[in-house]
Order: sequence, then structure tokens, then C-alpha cells
Amino acid sequence: MTLIDGKAISEQVKQEIAAEVAEIVARGGKRPHLAAILVGHDGGSETYVAGKVKACEACGFKSTLIRYEADVTEEELLAKVRELNEDADVDGFIVQLPLPKH
Repeated sequence: MTLIDGKAISEQVKQEIAAEVAEIVARGGKRPHLAAILVGHDGGSETYVAGKVKACEACGFKSTLIRYEADVTEEELLAKVRELNEDADVDGFIVQLPLPKH
């Protein structure tokens, strides 16, 4: 049985991705961009999203964190989702759960 060092492998993969991103950008390509929407102040969600932001930084990606208080309306949140869908600079986004019941 062979034990693997997950943290070391993760760092190696991030370094490989960062090198690829640097090469793409050097050739005039677009830097990947991940946006995250975080509603409220759930501790686990905040930790998870912070990890995504940190991983983006390590990989050479651009990241945007959009925060709303728990009283955000459904209409406001859906408008932001539409905006991100239409933003050519954003390659992907997450809406972090949990969301308010309303």
C-alpha cells in the first residue's frame, strides 16, 4: 500500500495550473475568473468561500466575492445571477448555500 500526501499533491496541481494560466496570459489570453455569491454569515460557508478565493489566487485566477446580508431579496439575488451570466469576464460562479428561507 502506498500512502499519498494529499496536501503536497494539491499544491503541485495548483502550481501546474498557475503555470498554465501564466502561459495563457503571456500569449494574450484571458485570465480565468471565478465569482462567488455569499449571503448572510454562515461560518462554514464563509470558510468554504475563503478557501475558493485563496485557491484562485494560488492558481493565478481572478476571483470576485459578492456579499449580501441575509435580508437580500430574491429579486436582487436573481438580478446578480443574471448579471454574472452575462458578464464575459466571468468564466464561472457559485451561489454558496445555505440561502435564506425567503
